[in-house]
Amino acid sequence: MKTDRLVKSLLLLAVIFLGIVALRPYLAPPVVRAQSEDAYPVAFGPNRFITLNGFVYDGGVVLDLRNGNVWGFPPFDETAHFFDKPLPVSHPVLLGRFALEELNKK
Repeated sequence: MKTDRLVKSLLLLAVIFLGIVALRPYLAPPVVRAQSEDAYPVAFGPNRFITLNGFVYDGGVVLDLRNGNVWGFPPFDETAHFFDKPLPVSHPVLLGRFALEELNKK
């Protein structure tokens, strides 16, 4: 009789713990992020920028959130035919820098 009670109580304990393990994802789901932390932290700005020598380009502007550098990407040559040439590549031009480290100073 004692071993029967012991076996039943151990089985009941095992069922309870297995139930806890099975219900844990429903009671406290894990945190899911839309983007991984490995993504390159940049923000895209307006499609027009002015260089230091005063030229205005209709290219893209990208802010590097790691160091505050502002990069301009000149536009592609609109006369390029994509079917008979390799894809064009726009190389970045350093436009300036935001002092992001001063944002938390009071």
